[in-house]
Amino acid sequence: MAAPAGAGALIASPDRRRCLWSVLAAALGLLTYGVSALEVYTPKEIFVANGTQGKLTCKFKSTNTTGTLTSVSWSFQPEGTDTTVSFFHYSQGQVYAGNYPPFKDRVSWAGDLDKKDASINIENMQFIHNGTYICDVKNPPDIVVQPGHIRLYVVEKEILPAFPVWVVVGIVTAVVLGLTLLITMILAVVYRRRNSKRDYAGAQSYMRS
Repeated sequence: MAAPAGAGALIASPDRRRCLWSVLAAALGLLTYGVSALEVYTPKEIFVANGTQGKLTCKFKSTNTTGTLTSVSWSFQPEGTDTTVSFFHYSQGQVYAGNYPPFKDRVSWAGDLDKKDASINIENMQFIHNGTYICDVKNPPDIVVQPGHIRLYVVEKEILPAFPVWVVVGIVTAVVLGLTLLITMILAVVYRRRNSKRDYAGAQSYMRS
């Protein structure tokens, strides 16, 4: 007895689905071949004295070499707001400065794409420049996982520490370790002298007896 035509279509449908999924998987594999994650590295926060130049350091890691398709974009999120404004773009050796007034004629390129460096300089930083800076690098076909974020604080020159915090901590630690070592050496010398005096006194007593 021959099976109904509808039943034959139902039987064949799972095979068609498997074939369709295989085709989609193969296409996805071709599209993602040679693609990897592009990682961006920036400091978590920096402090800049009011009226001085600030350098926003941005490094990136990419398995593909940089070229004409590589580009860098910097955005700014003012303190206390959720709005992000693009104010700088670099591509094919050309700088494209935005029209955002707080950064007009202040920003210059300080990076080197061949060295995976996307840093910029901002001149004469003021308190209006407090906020979060976002470094976004494109280097197709690599995919950016997460842009770099820098929290920047503009402070009075008198408030800005003369040395970075880690330098101060290192100096204090070295001084404490040095004093501890010196005290240990002095105690060791005193202890040896006392023992030598006791040994000498004991030897004199033995000879007299």
